[in-house]
Amino acid sequence: MATSKQAKNFTAKKKSVLELEKLANNIRVSIISMLEEAGSGHSAGPLGLADIFAALYFDVMKHDPDNPDWEERDVLILSNGHTVPVRYATMAETGYFSKKELKTLRKFGSRLQGHPERTKLPGLEHTSGPLGCGLSQACGMALAWRMHDIKHRWIYTVMGDGELDEGNVWEAAMLAGKYQLSNIVGIIDRNYIQIDGATEDVMPLEDLSAKWEAFGWHVIEIDGNNIEAVIDACAMARAIKDKPIIIIAHTIAGKGVDFMEYDFHWHGKPPNHQEAKLALHELRTLGGKITGEHQ
Repeated sequence: MATSKQAKNFTAKKKSVLELEKLANNIRVSIISMLEEAGSGHSAGPLGLADIFAALYFDVMKHDPDNPDWEERDVLILSNGHTVPVRYATMAETGYFSKKELKTLRKFGSRLQGHPERTKLPGLEHTSGPLGCGLSQACGMALAWRMHDIKHRWIYTVMGDGELDEGNVWEAAMLAGKYQLSNIVGIIDRNYIQIDGATEDVMPLEDLSAKWEAFGWHVIEIDGNNIEAVIDACAMARAIKDKPIIIIAHTIAGKGVDFMEYDFHWHGKPPNHQEAKLALHELRTLGGKITGEHQ
């Protein structure tokens, strides 16, 4: 059994914001490449979440790619499992497995399925499928940790804003508020789109902050594409001891690829070869800030 001393703690290797932004861009490149190869999957959500995942895996969370079962680790639950390309791309960037394996996304026998499967890949903490279940899983873990007097680990739960249409999210929110599960940090990807259109057209969510406050949560709102803001918000969340915390992270769906940004049609669509070529050029040249892809 590994101890915290033996395990590698990534929080001890802090990177600068600029380094994290470069990693987020690398993650976006991997997302486009793997989706093109798969010929199926979701583009907009994963691209929008890349900054949050770079912050979580390279700064915020305690974890160890060389020892995924390290008993002191934090837990990340990806409730909107269809955005899992961002998690796979980040895990590969972090060193959980080779980047070459990203090309197996959604293929038969691959460890990288269209939704995360806990038993397939070390480092995945749960299996997703039906939307709205992640927060309930987080509540179960938090209550179990309380029974064992574990107070120094955190459960980060990423949810989509369209996912909030699911009623069981609010059942879990109610339970977490009642039991003051302060080691849960929920992160809502507030990109204002879902598969059929704008969230406010399909099922209006506002005043979203007031809704969570009414369920007994502490609410923090940030720009979810600002890595420094993500890190600061998670630090603030860990300082709150009497209630669960929700971070409403405003992101741009399709972030980094001009023709995908803000467009709900890219919610559940992969790029074809030509679209991927354009997207990769834009990402590798940082949106035209540099002239060559290899500068």
